[in-house]
Amino acid sequence: MNYKISHPTKIVNCEINLPSSKSISNRLLIIRALSKDKFVMQNLSESDDTKVLQEALNSKKSIIKTGNAGTSFRFLTAYLSIQDNKEFIVDGSDRIRERPIKELVNTLNKLGANITYLNNDKRPPLRIKGGKIKGGEIEIDGNISSQFITSILLIAPTLENGIKLKIKGDLVSKSYIVMTLKLMAFFGIKSKWENNTIQIRKQEYSADNYHVEADWSAASFWFEIAALSKDCNIILPGLKEDSIQGDKKCIEIFKSFGVNAIFKNEKLILNKTQEFSPQETYNLIDNPDLYQPLKCTLAAINIDAKFIGIQTLKNKETDRILAVKKELEKIHSTRIIDTYEDHRMAMSFAPIALKVEKLQINDIQVVSKSYPNFWNDIQDAGFTISPLTD
Repeated sequence: MNYKISHPTKIVNCEINLPSSKSISNRLLIIRALSKDKFVMQNLSESDDTKVLQEALNSKKSIIKTGNAGTSFRFLTAYLSIQDNKEFIVDGSDRIRERPIKELVNTLNKLGANITYLNNDKRPPLRIKGGKIKGGEIEIDGNISSQFITSILLIAPTLENGIKLKIKGDLVSKSYIVMTLKLMAFFGIKSKWENNTIQIRKQEYSADNYHVEADWSAASFWFEIAALSKDCNIILPGLKEDSIQGDKKCIEIFKSFGVNAIFKNEKLILNKTQEFSPQETYNLIDNPDLYQPLKCTLAAINIDAKFIGIQTLKNKETDRILAVKKELEKIHSTRIIDTYEDHRMAMSFAPIALKVEKLQINDIQVVSKSYPNFWNDIQDAGFTISPLTD
């Protein structure tokens, strides 16, 4: 389905319950699966990605399909490789078959895993014969995907020799590795990170109930809405001021677009100020998910900027750099935006309706990957949505 979107007043006043963090939720699911004692996970994400992972972990089937969920695919690759005397075939969507996996497979196999490619093209689907992996010292490229490193770190405490993981080259999305280690620490796992080496010895996860905080990546679209509005009072409960999520950086980034963000009574409140001093260059090496809302904000106010540290974006749900470039070219012509089966494309372009008379977003259902209630929420914020069936 496609939507026509507009905002009659350009003034946004609302209180929005953001989705819970899928990044935290997905890590928790693996941690709980590896824990001898189970624990309660409150406010678990309702995103497609998390549901896929939850179903796979609860499944008795030997053939597992993850759809378009890249995180789930990568976390499962490591997790299933240590399931003793079990064999699995893991596959995903056509896009998943295009996304990198070779570096993770090679690293796990060097540690003692038994993972092969069904089609011999170094891409999914994978055949995984689970067994006991001893662990030990290993190297991995840091510039492909932080999810590779996270998936190995999560299983590291269960390996006989633990892990000593040396990260080669530039590390992308470091904030997500930090998140992983902080979550593991919450569940009793000690780690040591010196220079480019992370060391985790064999130990056991301890069970402890956990309440998942709201998603800062989802909040970034509300920072974009605030930046593009005439005026706003946007209230976002559930976000943590001391969050382990790296995308909390949107507070700092969007301040220069006149968005003031303050915590009050455990709620984040966004208001407009007169400040306007965008940077000439943005380095998103630790926060690549902020690229789309930030790039769309800049384009909507006719400001150009240079971006660095965004090399991983070509391997996401789509080539995000190319997709954003193509669709921004339509803002002053057709205003019909394609979403490329990418949730963040839909959510980054929708706020531009605050700067143009009307916008059409195609295939709106893609938001269910991370933020199923997005369209209802922006209606609550005063956006007008008209469904188009053709």
